[in-house]
Amino acid sequence: MLTIRLNRTGKKNAPSYRIVLIKKTASPKSGKFLELLGNYNPRLKEVKLNKERIEYWLGQGVKTSDTVHNLLVSNGVIDNAKIKKKFKINKKKVEEKVEEKVEEKVEEKVEEKVEEKIEKEEFAPPGGEEKEVDKTEKKE
Repeated sequence: MLTIRLNRTGKKNAPSYRIVLIKKTASPKSGKFLELLGNYNPRLKEVKLNKERIEYWLGQGVKTSDTVHNLLVSNGVIDNAKIKKKFKINKKKVEEKVEEKVEEKVEEKVEEKVEEKIEKEEFAPPGGEEKEVDKTEKKE
């Protein structure tokens, strides 16, 4: 299966990319691409595309990487919407956040039940039976 993707070239801290047609399983740095379809320099914001060949290969059913797809959309080669960036999820952080939320909910439920029982006067004061207090009398 073939794909159109970026192949990094250039010096350290000065990237530039080739837009190439390559086998999907090939290593990005192998240099064994089938056809050079354009160049992209992110530092100078330069994009050079061979639109005829890109349209030909897209017509043949070749897929593009997300970044190349967005480049082609912004340069008017294809008329689709841009693809949003995919983020990697750190499982440990997600699990910690879920545990914190569960603990908070449990604490809230316990507090609610305690308040309900207090309102229902199910708790007796320490030392035995409840004593009725007349609230109309003032303490001196």
